[in-house]
Amino acid sequence: MIQTIATTPFDDQRPGTSGLRKKVTVFQTPHYVENFVQSIFDCLEGFQGGTLIVGGDGRYFNREAIQTVLKIAAANGFGKILVGRGGILSTPAASNLIRQHGAFGGVVLSASHNPGGPHGDFGIKYNVSNGGPAPEKVTEAIFARTKTITEYRIVEAPDVDLDQLGAVRLGPAEVIVIDPVDEYARLMQRLFDFDQIRALFQSGFRLRFDAMSAVTGPYATRIFEGLLGAPAGTVLNGTPLPDFGGHHPDPNLVHAKHLFDLAMTPDGPDLCAASDGDGDRNLIIGRGLFVTPSDSLALLAANAHLAPGYAGGVVGIARSMPTSRAADQVAARLKVPLFETPTGWKFFGNLLDAGMATICGEESAGTGSNHVREKDGLWAVLLWLNILAARRESVKDIVVRHWADYGRNYYSRHDYEEVTSDGANALIEALRESLPSLKGKPLGGLTIAEADDFAYHDPVDGSDSKHQGVRLHFEDGGRIVYRLSGTGTAGATLRVYIERFEPDPTRQNLDTQFALADLIALSRDIAGIAHYTGRDAPTVIT
Repeated sequence: MIQTIATTPFDDQRPGTSGLRKKVTVFQTPHYVENFVQSIFDCLEGFQGGTLIVGGDGRYFNREAIQTVLKIAAANGFGKILVGRGGILSTPAASNLIRQHGAFGGVVLSASHNPGGPHGDFGIKYNVSNGGPAPEKVTEAIFARTKTITEYRIVEAPDVDLDQLGAVRLGPAEVIVIDPVDEYARLMQRLFDFDQIRALFQSGFRLRFDAMSAVTGPYATRIFEGLLGAPAGTVLNGTPLPDFGGHHPDPNLVHAKHLFDLAMTPDGPDLCAASDGDGDRNLIIGRGLFVTPSDSLALLAANAHLAPGYAGGVVGIARSMPTSRAADQVAARLKVPLFETPTGWKFFGNLLDAGMATICGEESAGTGSNHVREKDGLWAVLLWLNILAARRESVKDIVVRHWADYGRNYYSRHDYEEVTSDGANALIEALRESLPSLKGKPLGGLTIAEADDFAYHDPVDGSDSKHQGVRLHFEDGGRIVYRLSGTGTAGATLRVYIERFEPDPTRQNLDTQFALADLIALSRDIAGIAHYTGRDAPTVIT
């Protein structure tokens, strides 16, 4: 039986970079999930009888929210709904399912790398038929609808047993509970040389992959320890937990310091890796060397041809604007275009759909390709394994050779987390107002060559995105970027990106913070960070 329930709007349901993210307690407010999900479907056309993909990262409130999504989707006319067993689907696996099944779209329940648990974060986003996040015109339409919604439709029925594979009826719709790993694992086998990687493990190569008690545990265990024959225990924290085991599921050097410490020991694993809450980010550490996400993007693009799925080479490389320009050097060498986009994976979707790019990446540990329309943590680890299996060199040797050949981009991101929104916004506005006076200005022995507020013109659909981050380019090739993050749920996060290119191999082995020390000091002084945020130092340095 389909019911129509009266409701009133909430004023805080604007989707951010990757959907709507709030504290769990906010989503638990009566009608909050129902309003947002109904608003999504109210903004779609032509889905009657179509297929919808549903799943999430298993965090607290995932199962309850999925039951609501299933019942509202059925009431609104979807004919078939595929949901991962246990409510589990990594974000890249959901993207793959949308594409493989010709689905109209998908509802992904995740707050990505944000903390879980009863007092943690939760999120809902909509992915369109290409498998990628909804474009801004769709998310803005959803937000507009949330402000006027007066009712939602929902099937009155018992909850679906999410742990039982197979099909059941839910009102007028068919709900099929599927194994969340199967189709993703088959896709990886088409892209990479599993025989070659299996031989690498048989030679004694050691991997430690930390699934961080998040969604990639079942995928990593099936692929690494099952299909590739890595020893039992290769995958750490492989069982998804609602609170991620009480840990922060962000694969960076703060929250995965144990992997860094392990990799820095003389007899440590050959490769330490991790992924985040929903499986779309990655961490790569070779024995004795952390590989920055920006460098990883450049190295994967330069070596992608070693994997069967990319044997024909790449047609283009795309990176978010704050990501270091290491990938630019690779694109120039390969004679393929380099696209610089705003932050947010949705900006890569048009380029991938148009066949203009093959490899994409963001400095925030997200890398992917045209195989899906999301960044993909396990994909990045598998491509690294394929490269290591083909080259039979260590991670450190491959990276150092790359720097000697292409030059090194010293690069660091300084995050000031949970600062007041008013202070953060005032800082950015003050920077924007000062841009005309900054060009040509000498500061601390350096001179600003260019200063702008990044804007992007999409070469595929012609859309324009303005105010995407303040950029300061220095005459010596250095660069500072300031932007506010859209992925947090409390206050604001100011991100400051500092970069300097070093072509001389004899100067490529410096400590990153030392190599960037003058630019780091300038980044704080120019923006008046202490004045506007009250912070003398960043919360996280990567």
